[in-house]
Amino acid sequence: MARRILITGGAGFIGGHIAELLLTRGYEVIALDNLNTGKIDNVPSGADFIQGDVTDAALLDSVFAGGIDAVMHIAGQASISLSFADPSADLSINTLGTIRVLQACINHRVSRLLFASSMTIYGASPITPTPETTPADPISYYAITKYAAERYIHATAMRPDLDFKFNVTSFRMFNVYGPRQSLTNAYQGVFAIFVGKVLRGEPIVIYSDGKQARDFVHVTDVARAWVNALDSAVSFGQVINIGTGQPTSVNQLADLVLAAFGHTRDTYPVEYRTAQAGDMRVSAADISRAYQLLGWSPRIGIDEGMAETIDWARGG
Repeated sequence: MARRILITGGAGFIGGHIAELLLTRGYEVIALDNLNTGKIDNVPSGADFIQGDVTDAALLDSVFAGGIDAVMHIAGQASISLSFADPSADLSINTLGTIRVLQACINHRVSRLLFASSMTIYGASPITPTPETTPADPISYYAITKYAAERYIHATAMRPDLDFKFNVTSFRMFNVYGPRQSLTNAYQGVFAIFVGKVLRGEPIVIYSDGKQARDFVHVTDVARAWVNALDSAVSFGQVINIGTGQPTSVNQLADLVLAAFGHTRDTYPVEYRTAQAGDMRVSAADISRAYQLLGWSPRIGIDEGMAETIDWARGG
C-alpha cells in the first residue's frame, strides 16, 4: 500500500504544491486545513481533504487514528504584522498547534515529521547569505513562535523516553512565491501583493525605503526539497535553509512587477510608508547544507519564475 502523508495547511499555497508532487510520486495525501487562508482549490484531485484546526487535539487524534506514515507540518499564522496585532493567537496557532501535532505523532507512533520553519528566526543577522549555524535572534513575535515550535520539535526527537525513533527535519524557508499564491491577502507574499495591486489598479505600498532585500524562492523548488527529504536519512535531525542565496531589494521587485505591466515607479503610483515592526533589513539563505545533504539547489531563477507567476495571475 502507498504511504499516507498528512499535510497540515494542505489547502495553502505551499501545502497544495507539495501535495501535488507527493501524488505524482505515488503517495497518498491527506490535507488538513482550517481554510482561514487556505483555499479548497489548492487541494489537488486525488488528495483527501479534512477541514479542521491543528490546535484541536481531538480532531488530530481522529485523523491520526486513520493511519499516518509521515507528517508535513506547514499550518501556521504566517504574518509578522498580525503576530504583533494578536500575539496570543500567533502563539496558539504556531507553537501550541505544533505541540498538538507532536503529541499526536507520539500517541500514534508516527516516526517522521517535517516542519515549515522560517528565515525570520535569524533576525537582523550580520551574515548574508546566512548559514544554519548562525545563532537565532528573532525580532518579531512571529519569529519567536516559529523558533519555539522548531525547538519543541527537535527536543521531542531527542527524548530518551520515546519507545520509537522519531525523525524530524525543519526547513527554514525564505520568501516563497509562485502560481496560486493569494493576490488578495495583504499579509502574505510581497510579490503576490504587488502583482495583485497592479492588476486591480491600486497603488503599490512599500514599507521603509525599499532597499530592504529578500531571498525569493519558487514554490516548486520548495516542494521538491520537502518531498526529496521525506525518506532521506541524512536529513533526520537537521535544520535546513531553503532559498536561493540571491537577495532582491523590494524596489527591484516593484520594478520587475511594474515592467511586466508596462509601468515604472515614475508612471505608476507607489507609496512609501514607515517600516513595519519586526521587519528584517536583508535576508538571504546560505544553501550549502541543502545541497550537501539533499543534492538540492533551486532550478527556477527569479526572472523566469516571476514571469511565470505574473502570467498565471493574468489568467494566461
